Amino acid sequence: MDTLYVVMPAYNEEENIEKVIKDWYPVLNGKSEDSRIVIADSGSSDRTHEILLKLRDDRYPKLEIIDTKERYHGPKVIALYKYAMEHGADYVFHTDSDGQTDPNEFDAFWDQRDTYVGMFGNRINREDGRDRAGVEKIVCILLKLYFGVDIPDANAPFRLMKADVLKSYIDRMADDYAIPNIMITTFFVYYKESCAFPVISFKPRMKGTDSINMMKILKIGIRSLKDFHSFKKAMR
Repeated sequence: MDTLYVVMPAYNEEENIEKVIKDWYPVLNGKSEDSRIVIADSGSSDRTHEILLKLRDDRYPKLEIIDTKERYHGPKVIALYKYAMEHGADYVFHTDSDGQTDPNEFDAFWDQRDTYVGMFGNRINREDGRDRAGVEKIVCILLKLYFGVDIPDANAPFRLMKADVLKSYIDRMADDYAIPNIMITTFFVYYKESCAFPVISFKPRMKGTDSINMMKILKIGIRSLKDFHSFKKAMR
């Protein structure tokens, strides 16, 4: 029976985290007993960590909270991926902890795990604003120009990946790399791994404030252009 690790970065999600864990915990049913939901919430200044500890101790024994010093989203994702692989995951699924994704759409991904080593959500209709959808389009254009890959959605936080394939690519990134999911998607497509991009829904945040604003996205994007150049040189 396959071992699944569902990994989620969290930052100041006290208003959302309990419902998100409640909604996602059932996806572990039917998986190996070693399957887990793992959260990285370092840097949170609200009650997120306190709530997670109580949820783990009272109701959800397969919930784990990892200790990482990384505050930002990208480095947390890398730490979570590495934790999952180090603890025997056969498959790693990443989503976010703000309630924008739908756990009812997970089974369609899981059922095709023997066909595809990577399945990445495609947010055709996004409900989180035109600005973010526009940024994603620009990212995909840049990936086409730099790497020659056609990707409909490079950064969706709804992705199921075979752990041993993921490992071969995550090790190419520094632990503090800001946009790991974009490059992971690029690696999968560039190296012609068997992957698919099923359409998923993507809702607005349930509650709380998004910690990533457009100015932060712009700064990360500018820095990423240099990173793209370095990755491309290594891929030749």
